[in-house]
Amino acid sequence: MATFIDKAKIKVVSGAGGNGTVAWRREKYVDKGGPAGGDGGKGGDVFFVATTDMSTLLDFTHKSVYKAERGENGKNKNCHGKNGNDLIIKVPVGVVVKDLKSNKLVADLDFDGKKVLIAKGGRGGRGNARFATPQKKAPEFCEPGEPSIERELELELKLIADVGLLGMPNAGKSSLITAISAARPKIADYPFTTLVPHLGVVRKQDGDGFVVADIPGLIEGASEGLGLGYNFLKHVQRCKLLLHVVDASVENSIENYKKINNELKKYDKNLFLRQQIIVLNKADIIDGEHVEEIKKEFKKIFDIKNEIFIVSAATKTGTNELINYVSKKLDEIEDIKIELDIEEDFASTDNNDSDFEITKINKNTFSINGGKLKRLASVTDIKNIASIRRFENILKSMGVFDELIRKGVKNQDTMIVAGIELEYNDDYY
Repeated sequence: MATFIDKAKIKVVSGAGGNGTVAWRREKYVDKGGPAGGDGGKGGDVFFVATTDMSTLLDFTHKSVYKAERGENGKNKNCHGKNGNDLIIKVPVGVVVKDLKSNKLVADLDFDGKKVLIAKGGRGGRGNARFATPQKKAPEFCEPGEPSIERELELELKLIADVGLLGMPNAGKSSLITAISAARPKIADYPFTTLVPHLGVVRKQDGDGFVVADIPGLIEGASEGLGLGYNFLKHVQRCKLLLHVVDASVENSIENYKKINNELKKYDKNLFLRQQIIVLNKADIIDGEHVEEIKKEFKKIFDIKNEIFIVSAATKTGTNELINYVSKKLDEIEDIKIELDIEEDFASTDNNDSDFEITKINKNTFSINGGKLKRLASVTDIKNIASIRRFENILKSMGVFDELIRKGVKNQDTMIVAGIELEYNDDYY
């Protein structure tokens, strides 16, 4: 059986846009030719898609970096560069995505087939053919592609199940899910046999079914992190109905019931208020009259309106009646929508990298670097005056020169912009 993993940290990188290109049309019998540089292709997007084919985040422990394909650079003869392929990352239904930079929840993949854009690919840069005008018929510059988006994300799985099993260690939850479904968790006579959640499908008489989640046992103090169950309570947050399995063979069964509900209340008030059905288990090893007395005590002390079922998971006694009742209740209860504080995910489409940093190297030299400047420098021909002028105009529009003035730049000082050396001139700037 695969290891159950319900948390993972990964890095996703969308595809950068391809650069435009500078090219010229030179063909026999074509008068005057002209600019013919094609646009770069768009970078691939990164999507999360929820699927029922996965039940754990184990795959994300083997691979932690996911990159979409970058766009191809533009070509001559006005040929457009190939777009990068999108990257589809499949995740189990129930995964919640957190952006680690902002520490905010950005996506909840709560149903099969749900598709969420998590990182948009960069737009392709324009080739020089796109800058031609009646006044400027031979532009000698092009445009870089937009950058990729890089994100550090945390994935957390909250299982999707109709019914959640709660109870103390050794109450018989694993035995019950084995008795009513095809799930086969490990069962033994010591606490914490169940170390990970298990899902089982219970078939109804009409052929339909519902999903049951067996959660590791809670103990007193779980809300403070004691025991195993607290780590997995998130997996019953989406359940429509809770089966509270109580070991009727122990003297403190009522006290155990109180302890579990107290921990539920501390963890999540909404979960505490969720409808519960009490299942008094292990009827095969105690006297029938005694278990009936326990049932009466439960009803009297807690004023329980819901049915209390007496079962034996070991012999399957009473399990059919329980299944039939649960099936009817599920039809009456609306689906649970847990209230998650999902933020609008602006970071998924923000390809802007216009930030820059200016460092004074010495008395007369300034170094200027930034993502956009680096991309601009990569498509700037330092031997071509028109290309250099366009580069300088973009620096001005970005506010680079204003910031240089604040840092004390003087006429004829040297500027090294992403590797391109220029001379600052008051008259021009």
